[in-house]
Amino acid sequence: MTYLVTIAFLAILASLGAALYFMMRGGRDSGNTSKRMARALGIRVGVSILLFACILIAWSLGYIQPTGIPQGR
Repeated sequence: MTYLVTIAFLAILASLGAALYFMMRGGRDSGNTSKRMARALGIRVGVSILLFACILIAWSLGYIQPTGIPQGR
């Protein structure tokens, strides 16, 4: 599970970096650049939703346990 989360975070960061690159590049073909930037941001949203769903499924199946502040404090 740790590897899945790590890979997902790296994919999210790579997608954000690609969107930043396309945004900063701009230039004459701004229509094509904005489409590529939107696609990169869409991929980021999709990977984030997939990561959240995988974490919820792993929690419901008992693969991971929540930790934190004990109840009653």
